[in-house]
Amino acid sequence: MTETDKVLVETKGSITVVTINRPHCRNAVDYETGELLLAAFDAFDADDSQSVAILTGAGPYFCAGFDLKSLSGQKDLNYDPEGEGIMGPTRRLLSKPVIAAVEGYAVAGGLELALWCDLRVAADTAAFGVFCRRWGVPLIDGGCVRLPRLIGHSRALDMILTGREVDAAEAFDIGLANRVVAEGTAFEEAFNLAEQIAEFPQTCMRVDRNTSYQQWGMDIKDALRLEARDGAKPLYQEAQNGAGRFSSGLGRGGDFSKI
Repeated sequence: MTETDKVLVETKGSITVVTINRPHCRNAVDYETGELLLAAFDAFDADDSQSVAILTGAGPYFCAGFDLKSLSGQKDLNYDPEGEGIMGPTRRLLSKPVIAAVEGYAVAGGLELALWCDLRVAADTAAFGVFCRRWGVPLIDGGCVRLPRLIGHSRALDMILTGREVDAAEAFDIGLANRVVAEGTAFEEAFNLAEQIAEFPQTCMRVDRNTSYQQWGMDIKDALRLEARDGAKPLYQEAQNGAGRFSSGLGRGGDFSKI
């Protein structure tokens, strides 16, 4: 394990676990923590031995957003709208998937970090919300972009305008959470999910994932052409072998346990 005061990074086989380690302030992120998170995910993305990452928080909370105490009284906010997000990797599109394991609060910037992840596994006691609405702090780490794309504009505006709390059950119903599990088991379920994804042929999975992001805003014809072009690589590299395994009976009927 590599440890700093504020972020923990651990590799377990082909899975990287990144933990926000500030439980005394519900894992709120200050400037240094944001930089450490960015560095951790840059390292994950560059490491060919790693396939999937999990983002979680130490203790009973995911992340309560940016640490407003670190802003109080400062004349220079140290904010560059053309630079990196203050929450860390939120303006990056990685080449590999990241899963959020959410216990407790994922609010304000913490919600934005969860939205940045590809999938969200939430404990049944988890809570999501744009709580920064109360303090006049804007969503500047992807919340106004990713939330409407995930759950639709109308539902997103209900959260953005009101700042209300959304519990895990509602989050699942509206597509904000992908899995809801018992309190205290979000990381375990996220890790199981990461292991499943890591077992698939990786080139194909990453190309399909990237296409699903790149197609946003494209004309349908251009998007279909992008899918066709980018799909050529895994088609030649992995699909022929996969077709042979399918022909032998592996993976039929939705059973992925022996592929």
